[in-house]
Amino acid sequence: MTTTRYYELPRFTGVDALRPATREVPAPGPRQVLVRMRAWSLNYRDLMIASDTYGRALSPGLVPLSDGAGEVIDAGAEVTRWSAGDRVVGIFMPRWISGPATADKTAGALGGPSDGVLAQYLVFDQDALVAAPAHLDFAEAATLPCAAVTAWNAVVTGGGAAPGQSVLTLGSGGVSLFALQFAALSGAHVIATSSSDTKLTRLRALGAADGIDYVRTPAWGQTVYEATGGGVDHVVEVGGAGTLPQSLTAVRTGGRISIIGVLADGSGVDPMTVVRKGVTLQGMFVGSREMFEDMNRAMERHRLRPVIDRAFPFADAPSAYRHFAGRGHFGKVVITDA
Repeated sequence: MTTTRYYELPRFTGVDALRPATREVPAPGPRQVLVRMRAWSLNYRDLMIASDTYGRALSPGLVPLSDGAGEVIDAGAEVTRWSAGDRVVGIFMPRWISGPATADKTAGALGGPSDGVLAQYLVFDQDALVAAPAHLDFAEAATLPCAAVTAWNAVVTGGGAAPGQSVLTLGSGGVSLFALQFAALSGAHVIATSSSDTKLTRLRALGAADGIDYVRTPAWGQTVYEATGGGVDHVVEVGGAGTLPQSLTAVRTGGRISIIGVLADGSGVDPMTVVRKGVTLQGMFVGSREMFEDMNRAMERHRLRPVIDRAFPFADAPSAYRHFAGRGHFGKVVITDA
């Protein structure tokens, strides 16, 4: 095979702008590997990029998506980390290997501003990959680079989740479900919010000790504060401006809020609440390869599996975008190419 299929965004006018295209199969350089991609997953960030609401300068023709998994089929002469047949997953930020984030390490995130992974064949630098957890299939492994690593960074690396702590998660999107699973795995008491009893039942099955319907209980922050006798230790905040005021109510004095998403519109937050309660507000933007590898070891040890809402074939990738944009999913939406 000399040509391969991929998708691009020739313009940024929404999910219907996604277009299939073909190109030559790339050849790996001395320190690169050629990967036959087998599965991909979507994040809310991908919708923002497609609709030009991400707030970054993007070039027309961008290959979308940051998350994908596949198998190595060829390697350059200087490659020492991988061999043909290895099952691998790309890291979200190819330059962030370890240590704290810096401007240089976090530059070039896949799927925007750099080309992403929604292609059948891709070359990666040998250092920009991790081994797929042995107990996961390609679709499950493809859910990990953005949502799972972000949740791990927030809950474990940054949040230090441990038995006796309390963690609040919001909704049933990818980051929130991973955060719930990791917090429960750490022995923390997890409270989850959702919009229906059906979803709350599923959240409890994943490890939530308590659940709150935020539709029936719009002042859920006060409910959490009272139920915990003074607030939770940590809130994994994915809503942004629309939910942050409630999260500030729900968190204890001296607690932590990990700010990850911007799913809900809203007005400004009174900074005096932050000052008065001595809250740590920590912005989370995925994590390093080292964090990814730590997370994978924990997932393998405990046989933890991602939650997949629905899978779409590579030939119908636009339908995956449209399903994800409908926001009715529970867990990750994936694309597969057997």
